[in-house]
Amino acid sequence: MTKTIAVFTKNRTNPAYAAARLGADRSAQQLGARTIHYVPNKPDDVAEQIALIDTALKQRPDAVVLVPVHPTAVNAAIRKIVAAGVPLIGYLNRFTEAGPIAYVGSDDYPLALRIAIYVCEHLERRGNVVIVEGPHDSVTSSDRVRGFQDALTRFPQMRIAATICGEYQRDAAKRASAQLLNSEVTFDAVLAANDVMALAMIDALEAAGRKSVVAGVNAIPDAIAAIKDGKLIATSDFDAMNMAAVATEAAIRHLRGETLPHEITLPVQIVNSKNYARWDKPFEERALVKWEDVVK
Repeated sequence: MTKTIAVFTKNRTNPAYAAARLGADRSAQQLGARTIHYVPNKPDDVAEQIALIDTALKQRPDAVVLVPVHPTAVNAAIRKIVAAGVPLIGYLNRFTEAGPIAYVGSDDYPLALRIAIYVCEHLERRGNVVIVEGPHDSVTSSDRVRGFQDALTRFPQMRIAATICGEYQRDAAKRASAQLLNSEVTFDAVLAANDVMALAMIDALEAAGRKSVVAGVNAIPDAIAAIKDGKLIATSDFDAMNMAAVATEAAIRHLRGETLPHEITLPVQIVNSKNYARWDKPFEERALVKWEDVVK
């Protein structure tokens, strides 16, 4: 009988989650399973995800692959999954609630630290930097911002000129960026906690007739295009597609009786003008990582 995997993502507005859904679909198809997707209509809505979890449990999936929309607010719903005896695999965002059999992700702190150091070296270790953070309650954003900040402290002539919040959304980040550009703040570079916000800052800079070094996180196709065009200096590959693919494979392997590692971490990779060719393709054409390459 074909196994059914219930896959939860946070929204339909962030390209990283579209990539995650694609990764889950591709992995399930390769392994003879099927996916059902549960996505809040309102981005990152807690009440909707809780309701969607209830809906999924009524449909009795064989396993759940979940990224929670909030680090704590859906914990009671997560406990329902565990109580129902449905195997749970976490991915992308760490849980504060016990329950996942395995977690698949990337370490946000070194990912951000490395790209921030890359930008500092490009600026010859001196300059003013704007940080664009995601939602204040986002675990990935807080870890990435901490990585940015710690990297900057390594260089005495680097300083944070401002921190703005772009909510991990392009429109929100563009508004915040435009407001910053209308202020008296001056800066040499921008470190954005995801590519969508980095691209929004580029939009705002172009509208204002200004230039700045900009770096992001995610390696989405639009970011790769911006690197090719010389508008984005670099991005870190937070590979949501492959995290979801590996998480889905983990769920299927568990259902087949295999023992899983408690945590699977994908490597950090910086994408820039010298190496972008590997990522210069739509998500559908990017290679899925092999299980044996990430699970030793």
